Amino acid sequence: MEGGNSSPPNGALTGAATPGARTAPLEAKREAPVGGQAVLEGVMMRGVTTWAVAVRRPDGEIETTVEKIDPWARRSRILRWPIIRGIVALAESLKIGFRALGMSANAQLEEGEEEEELGGMAWGMTIFVSLAFAVLLFFVIPVGLTSLIKDWLDSSFLFWLVEGIVRTAIFIGYIVMISRLDDLRRVFEYHGAEHKTISCYEAEDELIPSRATLYSRLHPRCGTSFLLIVMVVAIFVFAPLGLPAWYWLVISRIVGVPLIAGIAYELIKWAGRNRERSWVRAVMWPGLMLQNLTTREPDEDQLEVAIAALDSVLEVEKPEEDAYLEPIEIVA
Repeated sequence: MEGGNSSPPNGALTGAATPGARTAPLEAKREAPVGGQAVLEGVMMRGVTTWAVAVRRPDGEIETTVEKIDPWARRSRILRWPIIRGIVALAESLKIGFRALGMSANAQLEEGEEEEELGGMAWGMTIFVSLAFAVLLFFVIPVGLTSLIKDWLDSSFLFWLVEGIVRTAIFIGYIVMISRLDDLRRVFEYHGAEHKTISCYEAEDELIPSRATLYSRLHPRCGTSFLLIVMVVAIFVFAPLGLPAWYWLVISRIVGVPLIAGIAYELIKWAGRNRERSWVRAVMWPGLMLQNLTTREPDEDQLEVAIAALDSVLEVEKPEEDAYLEPIEIVA
């Protein structure tokens, strides 16, 4: 890893340093194959073959756990095909993300309290229930509500357009609702720390809190932006299906989720690689604005935790040397 110079890094954009003027946050111009997730009082960072979770314990110390990954995409060339690789990467990220959440919860236990280790079946059920809730809320309910006025709509075009608007409105409403929960405030701060740390690394800057804090807490590969893209892509994927019976509408929304996620994955990866283009930045702008709700400005102690997680990954691997599997951030 390069960086540590006193001059601005080559990979960063800088604003005017006029005295008394507000300096714009730095942004990285390149994309690195690292991703992350905010957890309870900590951050999980993932590379290509390694992931690590760093958590601030109640006694103030940072506890770090590092685990190796046997990437699913290495098991078959088919799993690295476009769209399919996105489905595989997201499924693998969900598994790692839930494990990281469990580790962070155990790290918050007071001395003498017994840690709880969930078995494979329990983790599988947790992931299944979470995905079922998301599909119900963002796909089944919108098509159900739109079906109530199906007879009022004169065409399939109006049906899928209204359904898409309802789906996107529910998603944005959900984000607004959770952004107001005080219990999630620190998670959102760690989410911001995760983004700043990754941007600092992508800019090849020195990974220390005083440098990472200069970077934007908004990141083009964030899970919030990804989910917004999912909502929009769904409109176009479902459009050719027309207006079959209601039960086929519901089934198609459930079965179509992996395809939509795979397409959205490809789009957000492409946008991340082309973030310097003005029109790409304009298209990404709504997703970045939503991140103002799911991230908060972290303090340097939180940045220290995020950096500890990323440093633990970088001690084991060099992601750019094995970058065909490129994880994205997943919103906490």
